[in-house]
Amino acid sequence: MIHISETLGIHTVEDFLSTYEMQELARLMDQPSSELGRSHFGTDRRSTIHEIPGHTAAQAQAVYEPVGRIEMADIPSEATGLLDNALRAALPKITRALPSVTGHRPWIYLEYGPGQHVTPHADGIAPDPLISPRQVAAATVTLDTTYTGGAFYVETTGSDSAWTLDRTTAVVGYAPGMCFIHDGTDLSSSWFRSMTRTRWTTTPAPGTLTLFGSQLIHGTEPVRAGRVRKFLTLLIAE
Repeated sequence: MIHISETLGIHTVEDFLSTYEMQELARLMDQPSSELGRSHFGTDRRSTIHEIPGHTAAQAQAVYEPVGRIEMADIPSEATGLLDNALRAALPKITRALPSVTGHRPWIYLEYGPGQHVTPHADGIAPDPLISPRQVAAATVTLDTTYTGGAFYVETTGSDSAWTLDRTTAVVGYAPGMCFIHDGTDLSSSWFRSMTRTRWTTTPAPGTLTLFGSQLIHGTEPVRAGRVRKFLTLLIAE
């Protein structure tokens, strides 16, 4: 049973990756970007993992990553294997905070250079949260690179604006009282832009797995210098 607190929680697993594993992942990810050119995954990219109902991919990019970023969904199998093994070993620590998690979606590589960031938004459980698999949380791990800025943040609010508030109907797979966040919980919505929120900012140590609920508003601050290199996956309940 998925509880709303899982989809609004935040948790960390320190030392998720060792120094050697971070170095190996950096080496592996330098290969595809060298072969195709960094612009193929950055300025020339016309796809995005983000979706906004009624918007094109290019429009979603403009809302979520207005200064761009590197985004690579097809990563080397050696990198996938290394990350999968680390996640498998960390699963007991993950399910302590997120007990409904049973698996995860493929890993995605992200990279942010000077000025680049992701604007505040909530991912949501799924386009249709009544259909399995359901996304409980996201998880990111940052590699050991030199940079300033680029801090990760979450935003909390007591506002009702983001929520569907009908708690009277029981939904299979969810604990009683479950609420679902509205589509468009991002800067494309005027109600979201005007909604009062409180920001909590952190910079996890390299190699730390940071988990944040699928209905928790989050984003990153602009990188001031250097580059932030990280991997992202979505944790699901099947």
